[in-house]
Amino acid sequence: MCGIAGILNLKSDAPLDAPIRTMTDAMTHRGPNSGGFFTEGSKIALGHRRLSIIDLSTSANQPFQDETKRFTLIFNGEIYNYLDVKPLLRGYNFKTTSDTEVILAAYIRWGADCLQHLNGMFAFAIWDNQTETLFIARDRIGVKPLYYFQDEQRFLFASELRSLLSSGYVPRELDNYALHDFLAFQSVYAPFTLLKNVFQLMPGEYATVSKVKGFEKKTYWSLENPPNMVRTLHQANGMTEGVSDKATAQKKIRELLTASIERRMISDVPLGAFLSGGIDSSAVVALMSECSSRRIDTFTVSFAEKQFDESRYADIIAKKYNTNHTTIRLTPDDFLKGLPEALDATDAPSGDGLNTYIVSKATKEAGITVALSGLGGDELFAGYQYPRHFQQINNRMSLYWQLPHGLRKGVMSMAQSMTANPKRKRQFEMLSVEKPTIDAIYPYFRMINTEKEASKLMSHNGFDPFIITKLLKDREAPHHQSPLGVRGLPLSKLPLISQVTVAELLGYTLNVLLKDTDQFSMASALEVREPFFDYTLIEYVLTLPDAWKYDPKTPKSLLVNSLAPLLPDEIVYRSKMGFVFPWQHWLLNELRSFCEENINYLAKMAAFNAVSVKAEWSMFVKSNGASGSYVKIWQLVVLAHWLRKNGIN
Repeated sequence: MCGIAGILNLKSDAPLDAPIRTMTDAMTHRGPNSGGFFTEGSKIALGHRRLSIIDLSTSANQPFQDETKRFTLIFNGEIYNYLDVKPLLRGYNFKTTSDTEVILAAYIRWGADCLQHLNGMFAFAIWDNQTETLFIARDRIGVKPLYYFQDEQRFLFASELRSLLSSGYVPRELDNYALHDFLAFQSVYAPFTLLKNVFQLMPGEYATVSKVKGFEKKTYWSLENPPNMVRTLHQANGMTEGVSDKATAQKKIRELLTASIERRMISDVPLGAFLSGGIDSSAVVALMSECSSRRIDTFTVSFAEKQFDESRYADIIAKKYNTNHTTIRLTPDDFLKGLPEALDATDAPSGDGLNTYIVSKATKEAGITVALSGLGGDELFAGYQYPRHFQQINNRMSLYWQLPHGLRKGVMSMAQSMTANPKRKRQFEMLSVEKPTIDAIYPYFRMINTEKEASKLMSHNGFDPFIITKLLKDREAPHHQSPLGVRGLPLSKLPLISQVTVAELLGYTLNVLLKDTDQFSMASALEVREPFFDYTLIEYVLTLPDAWKYDPKTPKSLLVNSLAPLLPDEIVYRSKMGFVFPWQHWLLNELRSFCEENINYLAKMAAFNAVSVKAEWSMFVKSNGASGSYVKIWQLVVLAHWLRKNGIN
């Protein structure tokens, strides 16, 4: 796990030594073990910060070159199957035992097709000084970030936005269209960012950049239609509801998840696991114990408030699997005290990342460098209620969508005006979509503000808030992406629950959970690995029948039954918990002046409607927090802090 940065001069001949060092230094927290640079005149510069995980020797430091010095690589992440790929590269003279060198050897052998051989979380760049071409790539699920900017003079890329900004070449200009995304969803949906003309390489994409051909982007794997989907779907469609077929599927899931965990346990530094005591983290720890001959180090965050504390469930798993268990006791005050530091560590604004920062910092201080996480289990095995909600919408309201679209919009507007409940307003806005497909309906499950509410907070700059989606779709190629997260591909090929899974993985998971996990864990130089995001497991589970995934009596029944009897009933049938911070109280008391200062800052910005922004805060204060969700206020405060800190106009 590291930080990478690069500059490729397209027309400029400006020196690159100083800017690449500035860009790389801006990410020291991502790689405290070492830093390195590569420059080739005024053509290209590459920078790297290293968090040593595999092959701790200096010979594995980056930028890394092959024997001929033709190829230079910088790499962020881990290749979990590098020991399987290495024997396929006979003839290459390996100098290290690192996964870094395996990537370079694979690229030299197969070119862009090397990506088909790699299983991991990664973002990397390779410079070919013979063809003067830069190759960049991102992993299939988008666990590791890769941002880029291009103008007529140069192309820049980096693991973090702050690195791009530090170069001095990227304008500190706010993208108003992406701002609407943030206000609606509490996050900007990839490939866009809050910075104008700064984009993200999407999961499963690679690109080549050169003076001759410019920027060319291609997809090597897509979540909506991975290479093995047709074959696997054919097999799945041939299945019956018989016990033997379901049992075979459960056996396969256990094999795939076990293999995923085994791959993610390879490390040359201390490794452990987050253990909340929920189904997902307990499953990871149980299988880790089966895969290892030594005791597993597990870490749990506990709270004094019994109604929120999950440590008793974590203790059950820790005792069952004889782990070396550490309980980290935190209080609401710990979170409040850590807030300024967490906000300063934020690379992209998030209204929901404070807990990740505090827990990651505490875990790192407890002596761990790599942690396995249960993140992704809910999305993959129907742990959320969205599949059921989507099914209810289709079953109960099928006749409604047969009405003319204009009439439906009128009904929606009337229904919204008759309620003050923010959640109900968002639900009613759902009625305006053309058809109740998952790519149209899903975004409303994750909205913080309706499109109308989000637009009201903005000055609009002359655009009609009701055609914001059209404006986004009309934006310049090659960066087109639905602002609502799902790329509009034929998800109908998949079972219903799998459609929701794809929407979740491309939506909230990619743009909030994975982004926050990366930026806030790496702020403490902690590497987090997520076994449920192994693409081979995802490809298989997506094709399985809905009836096998959802059982109202057993949460995540397909996963639970696949691992039986590893998970005790106390874990499987426990109530879902989560620590609820006293945000409403904080915003009205301890954080009140901080909030007011940032709200007033937003009100002075050209992109915002000063009256609406101040009214939102005033309503919250006058009602003592009862007028709406604190989330709406907090996301404005976090956004303002980030804009001020980075000087974004």
